[in-house]
Amino acid sequence: MSFVKTKTFKYIKNLIIGVGASIVLIGALFKLESWEYASEFLIAGLFTEAFIFLMLGVLGPEPDYYWSKLYPGLDDYNSRIAPLTAGGTNAPDVAPLHGDVIERQLGGMLTELQSVSKSMGALKALQEVDFSGTQEQMKSMSNFYTKMNEAMSDMAKSADDVKSYKDQMAALNKNLGSLNTVYGNMLTAMSNIGRQ
Repeated sequence: MSFVKTKTFKYIKNLIIGVGASIVLIGALFKLESWEYASEFLIAGLFTEAFIFLMLGVLGPEPDYYWSKLYPGLDDYNSRIAPLTAGGTNAPDVAPLHGDVIERQLGGMLTELQSVSKSMGALKALQEVDFSGTQEQMKSMSNFYTKMNEAMSDMAKSADDVKSYKDQMAALNKNLGSLNTVYGNMLTAMSNIGRQ
């Protein structure tokens, strides 16, 4: 293992970065306040930062994961790899992995996650429904239906009353017709009496 990958080197690298940043900040503070040695501090800090950026550019980033120890070749998109726990790449019961297989599996998982997300959204909407006034609403509806049945019953009774009223009016019309006939006969008789 090279010295660059050791914990000691990582500690030294972080120490250099921290000291360099603090020198730059002190130099900037001295320059802003126009104190003595401001230019010297600022120059020293900027040279330190330039060295740090050069060092980080040459060394390259350190991976945050070490999956390649379990899946050798993981950093190569087209490699055909199988987990070491499966007994090597020749294990018949474990399909080798490569970029296309991983993308397909991740795409399927993404579709399932989107479906679960929609279902959870529907459940959340159902959870937010306020059922606290439902009992009063049911009582109000029951009261409304009771009043409506009473009104329908009253209308049926009214229909009977209207029929009776209609029959009475028909009888009254008949009587008035008879009275008119009698009155007409009386007028005719009276006018005949006056002529004689």
